[in-house]
Parts: sequence; C-alpha cells; structure tokens
Amino acid sequence: MMNLLNPGSWFGHPAPLLQANKKCFINFDQRRPLGEYTFVVCDTELTGLNKKKDELISIGAVMVRDLQIDLSSMFHCFIRPMNMDPTQATLVHRITPEQLETAEPLSEVLPRFVEYIHGSLLVGHHLPLDMHFLNKATRLVMGGTLSNPGVDTMRMAQGYKRVRLGHYHEHNPRTTSYTLDDLGREYRLPEFKPHDALEDALQTAYLFLYFIKKFRKGGLITLKDIFQSGRVGSFRY
Repeated sequence: MMNLLNPGSWFGHPAPLLQANKKCFINFDQRRPLGEYTFVVCDTELTGLNKKKDELISIGAVMVRDLQIDLSSMFHCFIRPMNMDPTQATLVHRITPEQLETAEPLSEVLPRFVEYIHGSLLVGHHLPLDMHFLNKATRLVMGGTLSNPGVDTMRMAQGYKRVRLGHYHEHNPRTTSYTLDDLGREYRLPEFKPHDALEDALQTAYLFLYFIKKFRKGGLITLKDIFQSGRVGSFRY
C-alpha cells in the first residue's frame, strides 16, 4: 500500500491524504459554536503573482484551537521552486537564493502541509490567492485539490467596517486600506515582520481572533451565523 506521505495519485484518484481530507468535510456542520472548530491560519510566499507561471516558495501556518493561538503547533517550510528568478524573491520576501537552493521540493513539503491542516478550517488574508496556488500545487503533486472550507480575513474586515460605519461606507469615495499591516496597526494588534509566511500567518491569526471577538459580541455565535451575515468570505474548493 502507498505510504500516505508519498505524493502522486492513487490509481488515477487523488492521493490518500487528499481523500482523507475530503472525507472530513462530507457532512460538514456549520451550526456548531465557533470555539468548537479548529482553524489553520496560513500564508504563502510566491515567486510572483502570475497564476500560470509562478510557484510557492514558502508556506507558514499556525493552529487556532478554542479560539486561541496554539504556538506549540506551527508549520513553516521553504520550498525549492522548479523555476524562479532568485533576485526577485530576495527583494520581495527577503528569502535568499541559498535558502531556496537548500530547501525541500514541493513534493516533500506539500503532503506534510495537507496532513497538518487535515480537518481544520483554513483562514487567510486574501485567501483565494493562497488557495489558487495551494490547489495548483496539490493538483500537480497529489492529483486533486483541498476540501477545507475557508475564511478570508480581508472579507471579515470589509464586513466589520460596513457594520461599524453603516451604509455610507459603501459609497465613501475615500480609499480604505485592507492590507494586513494597515489593519494590524488600525486595531493595535501585535506587529510581525512582513513578507514572511509564518509571521504573516501569526499576524492574520491575531486579526482573525479580533474580528471573531467582535462578531460574537454582536450575537454571531456559530460559524453559520457568520457565513449567513455576509461578514466573511466563505470558500469551498
């Protein structure tokens, strides 16, 4: 039998880890209190933003259990890309060519990440971009895509501001910044080093819990409450 951590498909089907991942969400229940879910807050660093050509070069993630960040359970790996301009990566992410040259390939890192997230909900800032590249990678390495539902903290920020500022906010001509750094400063959250996958995941985790606390005070107790309120972007891939 194939080792579950081996990449590749299983006789034309997704790899066993992806099959197990999918089974976790077949009867997914959104009606449970928020504190009963396990969340994985993740971030990726890329060689660029071209969805066809660019690749993952780093994944960082942290667990949130009982609505608290679990610092004992973190994931952070550099990934050796197949093709990249090392100068560009160094300038944008401060990841040196030497770090990437000695990093593990995608085929070794990705199965461990899929095992790490298992039955958790994914959280990210501008999550659809991260999910595009993660699913592009899982299709290549493991023959399928992730099934984890996801929550986008940028959409949470937009929903929170709509509620606080009212209908006028949607027509306000002033530009509002929804970058992770600006939101962290606006809400006086702990500061982390930008353009680092693990540090950005930690920054996102603090932002996520800030909004969850505010939403719960407003009577949104379950995951379904938040999804139905339109205050988050919920995604299934």
